[in-house]
Amino acid sequence: MEKDTGLLREIGVWGLSANIVNIIVGAGIFVLPAIVAEIMGSSGIFVYLFCGFLIALVMLCFAEAGSKVTRSGGAYAYVETAFGPYTGFLAAVFMVMGSAFSDAAVANALVELIGLAFPVFSNEYIRVLLLFLIFGGLCFLNVIGVKQGIGLVKINTVAKLTPLLLLIVFSWKDVSFSNLMIENAPSFKNFGAASLILFFAFQGGDAGLTVGGEIKNPQKTVPKAIFIGITFVLILYILIQTVSQGVLGAQLPEFKEAPLASVANVVFGPIGYSLLLITAGVSMFGMLSGEILNLPRVLFGLASDRVIPLEKLAAIHPKFKTPYYSILLYAGIGFTLAAIGGFRQLAVIASASMLLVYFGVALSVIKLRRKEKANVGDFRIPFGYTVPILSAGIILFFLSNLTGYEKTGILIFIAALTLIYFLVKAVSKGKQNPD
Repeated sequence: MEKDTGLLREIGVWGLSANIVNIIVGAGIFVLPAIVAEIMGSSGIFVYLFCGFLIALVMLCFAEAGSKVTRSGGAYAYVETAFGPYTGFLAAVFMVMGSAFSDAAVANALVELIGLAFPVFSNEYIRVLLLFLIFGGLCFLNVIGVKQGIGLVKINTVAKLTPLLLLIVFSWKDVSFSNLMIENAPSFKNFGAASLILFFAFQGGDAGLTVGGEIKNPQKTVPKAIFIGITFVLILYILIQTVSQGVLGAQLPEFKEAPLASVANVVFGPIGYSLLLITAGVSMFGMLSGEILNLPRVLFGLASDRVIPLEKLAAIHPKFKTPYYSILLYAGIGFTLAAIGGFRQLAVIASASMLLVYFGVALSVIKLRRKEKANVGDFRIPFGYTVPILSAGIILFFLSNLTGYEKTGILIFIAALTLIYFLVKAVSKGKQNPD
């Protein structure tokens, strides 16, 4: 199912693995331990295992779909190939919307973090200027080449993971195993609440697959990279939760703003606290760099498939061979939302949007199996349709936990998108067939 778009296939297994890890391990890991401890106490590790299992099911669906549909666009490309332009359009909008609002919140958090060290950045005009430099710099880097973009992702991944791994290694001397003892079994309600939060924290790896048109040998590279990335993230999260609980014990929930920095303060002293705050900043920047590398490929895919009548977004830079107009537009949207600020209240809706995309991908696996004959080298999930059906069922369970207001909001948004899609189609058809 290959389609020649003019993009260069430069990304291998380790580059794609780093891309997946970089996006998943964003700002959330620096606050997760305290949130989980508050809900679950010392039994939080079981929630990590459960959510790791859930996200593994979903990513297996991405692995199979990604080995069949090797063009850029990620979940959009899979859903569009399986169900057609309309469904693909909905998936793409939900992907871009969720990511753009998430990027805006992370960018603001990054500037706030920098403002703690350099109060001058608390000035509104300087804050906006810094946001412009962040988005503008990442935009430029990704326009001049995917090799440069994925190279920055690799550097960011190493830079933010190294302090976390050092913290895990050196924290064991301060771990009190009595803090890890499980005294009371958690209630089902608490387990569900913690799982919902953590499932959102595991999301994002799918964005790393939107560069499908630039992956070397995708039939083999995509499944390997997903396995490496998800396994690494799961082990990292469990170890971080374990040492945080072991060092701080019952006090862990008290350090909601910077639990890992508080652990580092105990293990390394004040310098450790500062180091982990810097690492948090690097992590946020790394997440943004990964998003601006990946999400423009969704816009590129929409324009290439003529789902939206914006031919410029399908343009490839004549020298750098990158979808430069799509990169410019996505970075511009991210900057605008970040400059306006105040989007944290939309986090649940944004996350629900991604769950709907995941639901579409799970169903796409079933549809693609029936629609297309298997090619030699395609990855196929074992146990028949068990994994995609189980994934879809779990996602529906999570969506059922949304409030009535949130569910209504999503339905209204889908209705509005549907109206826009068919109006655009009607206008485009009218231009092609004038009386």
